[in-house]
Amino acid sequence: MAKLHFYYSTMNAGKSTSLLQSNHNYKVRNLKTFIFTPKVDAELHEGQIHSRLGVNEKANVFDEGFNFYDFFKTRKDEKISCILVDEAQFLTESQVKQLCNVCDSFNIPVMCYGIRTDFRGELFTGSMSLLAYADTMIELKTICEYENCARKATMVARYVDGKLVTVGEKVVIGGEHYKVYCRKHYRKITGLI
Repeated sequence: MAKLHFYYSTMNAGKSTSLLQSNHNYKVRNLKTFIFTPKVDAELHEGQIHSRLGVNEKANVFDEGFNFYDFFKTRKDEKISCILVDEAQFLTESQVKQLCNVCDSFNIPVMCYGIRTDFRGELFTGSMSLLAYADTMIELKTICEYENCARKATMVARYVDGKLVTVGEKVVIGGEHYKVYCRKHYRKITGLI
């Protein structure tokens, strides 16, 4: 029976790299996959999933109105081996439920990769839904950026022009705007928790 997997972490933990590696593993065995990236990220990266290591792959682009169940219902006879979704925090709750339905109805594994919380420590809608509905949840880890801290980073802080910000739009695309910290140092730096 196929499962819905949620791989989550902070920024710079290798989520897109892991997705691209998984996709590669299917492809070299001549197995069919579909990879997706949200429109908000696709616009910045020309419709590709990209890794900071320099690996890229063309992806199907989804927006808030995209219906995953309808898309795969017409392809249920194509022997699809896996569906991979990058930046899954941008999925809507309805889209997460659609992916659950695709997984359960068509027996296609779904692997979603995303950030758990925003720069204020609040869950993204897609992540909240994936935490509720996924069969498995796998945390990808990276290290706190605070001075000599070696703890696991669990929080994301936003910087604009080198200055910490704790208010603003929920979404600002671009890894250069963010640093990752353990909860202790995030609290010390932001005062948000």
